[in-house]
Amino acid sequence: MSDVLEKFSLNGRGAVVTGGAGLLGKEFCRTLAQAGAGVVLADLNAEAALATAEELRKEGLNVIHAAVDVTQPDSVQAMVDACVEDFGRLDVIVNSAAMDPKFDASQAGQHRNTFEDYPLEMWKQTMEVNLTGVFLCCQAAARQMVAQGSGSIINICSTYGLVPPDQRIYEKPGQPKQFKPAFYTTTKAGVLGLTKYIASYYAETKIRANCLTPGGVYNNHDETFTRNYAYRTIMGRMAERDEMNGALLFLASDASSYMTGGNVIVDGGWTVW
Repeated sequence: MSDVLEKFSLNGRGAVVTGGAGLLGKEFCRTLAQAGAGVVLADLNAEAALATAEELRKEGLNVIHAAVDVTQPDSVQAMVDACVEDFGRLDVIVNSAAMDPKFDASQAGQHRNTFEDYPLEMWKQTMEVNLTGVFLCCQAAARQMVAQGSGSIINICSTYGLVPPDQRIYEKPGQPKQFKPAFYTTTKAGVLGLTKYIASYYAETKIRANCLTPGGVYNNHDETFTRNYAYRTIMGRMAERDEMNGALLFLASDASSYMTGGNVIVDGGWTVW
């Protein structure tokens, strides 16, 4: 039997994080690299990927950057190839890239669209990124993992993939109603289903697939939203950006070697009531 802390080590392993320049993506890259992995920080925004990777390298971490469009198979395969070229293998992929109207400039104003009027083109675009993109990344990673005989796939879900949003928390006094769009719940629920499918498909192998489901993470939200959100959680607050890291490392490492098809929920109790 090995020491329990040794099970969390990622020494000698290669990892990829999509959406790596994002709020949680950066944390995930740092966590995996601190545990000993060589990490490909991949993001659609090439400049942000480079800047974030350079920041992490200044911390002494083994991180390279790659520009990736998760909706394009060739781009996704190039990302996987970069990991294998630099680190010799791909042991962990974290699919964190997603469109979310809270963060994306391309989504500006879309949270004011009612369900009845939500634009079809925006629906299609978000399906391509949030669901098809995860499929393509899992597919490309699986090719390498099958070749080497093992790997851990971690797909980032959301509490809104488990329960629908409480639209009341987006209301602000004296302002028009705002809505979390239907695509977010739909795509994140799809990610959970896809993860279970992949876990089942690779039954009796050493390829595992699991979800990590974060709750809301504080990112300089306004006071009204922060208060509304906190009221809905058992812990009475939003998460700090580093509070998903322990769960991520668990799923990435041998500490979770008997877990596949699962979903680790870190939401401060949001989905309990």
